[in-house]
Amino acid sequence: MRPADRPLTSCLRVIAHGRKCSRNDPTQGFSSGAQLLRRSGNTGKPNSAVKTLNLRWRTPNTLLAKVESFIPWLILRLQDHEKNTSDPGFATFARNLVAILPKKSIGTAFETPGTPDEFQQSLWQPSEQSKPLSLVRSLRSAFVSNGQPGVDAQLKYAYQGLLAGRKFSPTDLADQEKIADLRYPVEWYPATRAVQRKVVLHVGPTNSGKTYHALKRLEAAESGIYAGPLRLLAHEVYSRLNAKGKSCDLVTGDERLFQEQSAMKSCTVEMVPLNDDVDVAVIDEIQMIGHRERGWAWTQALLGLKAKELHLCGEARSVPLIRELVASMGDELEIHNYERLSPLKMMSASLDGDLRSLKKGDCVVVFSRFGIHAMKRGIEKATQKRVAVVYGSLPPEVRAQQARLFNDPANDYDILVASDAIGMGLNLAIKRIIFESVSKFNGSKYEIIEASHIKQIAGRAGRYRTAAQAEGLKGNLDDVGVDENAPAAQKPSTSVGLVTTFNSADLPVLRKAMDCEMSPIMSAGLLPPTHILTKFATYFPHTTSFSYILLRLHELSRRHPRYHLCVLKDQVVIADVIQPVSGLTTHDRIIFCAAPASITRSDHRMTHILTAFARCVGEHSSGALLDICELPLEILDAPETADRAYLESLEILHKGLILYLWLSYRFAGVFVDQAMAFYVKRLTEEKIEKRLSEYSASPAIQAKIRKMRDQALLQIQELDKPTPRQDNPQARMEVSAAPLSSENISTFEEDSEDRKLSLLWGIEESTTNDKAASSANQA
Repeated sequence: MRPADRPLTSCLRVIAHGRKCSRNDPTQGFSSGAQLLRRSGNTGKPNSAVKTLNLRWRTPNTLLAKVESFIPWLILRLQDHEKNTSDPGFATFARNLVAILPKKSIGTAFETPGTPDEFQQSLWQPSEQSKPLSLVRSLRSAFVSNGQPGVDAQLKYAYQGLLAGRKFSPTDLADQEKIADLRYPVEWYPATRAVQRKVVLHVGPTNSGKTYHALKRLEAAESGIYAGPLRLLAHEVYSRLNAKGKSCDLVTGDERLFQEQSAMKSCTVEMVPLNDDVDVAVIDEIQMIGHRERGWAWTQALLGLKAKELHLCGEARSVPLIRELVASMGDELEIHNYERLSPLKMMSASLDGDLRSLKKGDCVVVFSRFGIHAMKRGIEKATQKRVAVVYGSLPPEVRAQQARLFNDPANDYDILVASDAIGMGLNLAIKRIIFESVSKFNGSKYEIIEASHIKQIAGRAGRYRTAAQAEGLKGNLDDVGVDENAPAAQKPSTSVGLVTTFNSADLPVLRKAMDCEMSPIMSAGLLPPTHILTKFATYFPHTTSFSYILLRLHELSRRHPRYHLCVLKDQVVIADVIQPVSGLTTHDRIIFCAAPASITRSDHRMTHILTAFARCVGEHSSGALLDICELPLEILDAPETADRAYLESLEILHKGLILYLWLSYRFAGVFVDQAMAFYVKRLTEEKIEKRLSEYSASPAIQAKIRKMRDQALLQIQELDKPTPRQDNPQARMEVSAAPLSSENISTFEEDSEDRKLSLLWGIEESTTNDKAASSANQA
């Protein structure tokens, strides 16, 4: 067997030998480790050995904190860049960095004790890039969080920073720092500051009536806005208000429905119209203001909405921060506290993997579309019961129908399989929540769901209002309330909500999450607004990478302690993809960077679609749907097959159509086939749903997935052992995601990277009898 075919052995030899040599001379450890990698055949392009190191070093508090392990790998990676890059300047940059890495001063500085969180977070905006030690520290931190892609992106940023830095005078740098002063975001909305607002904060646990009371106030107003975290919630409020005779518009990123003479709007929080003067506005799930990626949208809505009366709904842990923010704006604050309307109980045992233990009113929570449909098929086969499904990307009409079927006690849809999207809103008659797993695949590994999210999903069990009463409201929206004037016979009776897991291995994690107390939210998310980013970009030559401008602004920014900068996730990848496209203005690039295009640099089909869309804007060419050959429209005419590639092509087309529709509202003169795009999108969704309903998961692959999840749980438990620097069990429940990692998956919608997860599920076509049974159930 060739040495290169033994990656794990090679890695262990590097680490062990480097440790042994570095006891006396750190420099010897670096060079010896690199020589071992070379002798093992691990040179040139990164092979499986380097990938193994990446996987090994993704876990905090492991050997990657040891400099003698990281430096040899970094040297090889830099040599690889030097050989393969087409930029001679970058080759020189890599060669010079290789020359200084073996110096003893670097190793000595690395041995200086750092802060406990030094290797927990990625320093994607390092200061003092010209100093080798600062650069190497940032590279190691990027590697801890993002592996090899993190190091590559950090190297690119450092190189571009060196090039750009030569062009700026001290005056230019001082001006850039002034523009990057983000300490006073309340001043970004002067028109709103001229309005004396009353802020009403409704706080309480799930199923406490907080959202119900806020929406009742919205219904009584002449004009208003609802802002929610998910499209399905915006749809629910839109349907509810129109059903009650209040004309309401729907505004989401890729869909807008307008009614005649409407004074109400139901929006996703990112789409809130800040210039509208309204009587009442409701911002749902206000605790999301502290989210590391999306928190900026809640901050923008809170600071910028021109509403005389602003209602905020969320968890009690948001009260201290909201109190500070409201005081800084000079608004009046009123706090309403709510208690849960029905008790919630943690079960002492799991289902132990037995589908036959499921009962009427159970909801199984699964974290991917493939998993949802596979679970649905498994339950139907094991129990002969009919199963409803609910997840965010279902068409609104289908989702509402499935919710009604489950809520109606008169039919035989006894069990629900749903995504974690139910944690934020749907009023479903759930008696028991069963977590199929407490870990989630993020595109590269399984990680434990955050404790706060687990508690929010679990809180959906034991609804205070019965199914029949919920239907009487002609809606499925979140928290319910009690009409004290209703006759006693009409008042709903309480029911105990139960929570457990599908497998016994997950039960301790669930119990710990349910028992822990959540810390207060300490800061609100921010992203630099368009006018600041546009002004900042004018200091750079037009050839400067826009991704570098984004990162540079983040690096220079100054913030008040009550605010934090949200991480740049897809924006940097999108900026790099469309960088070669000519004719795009800075404003065009800002719009594209905000687009819902969750892609990776290796996702060539979506990369080509995004580039084609950008080219239409930059060249002012035709954006007619049929003229964009990069969209795989031909898949709609292809024969339906059980091949996984067929489903992947449909999903690529669906993502491309959503992006087309999103852009059609921003570049209406370019992307002109909006109506056709909606029609094709519906056709694509029907084909996807049909294929998913005919799939089931291979038992062998399910066992493999369970083994991977158990290993993830063991790693978490190992990290959870008390150490001198880790004495906060609550903090260890949350596994932080990596900034700028395009593999990150939102924990508030079902997995948008189901194509990757399908490789693990081992999707296989159902038998003919199963297909017939499924068709009957669907009918």
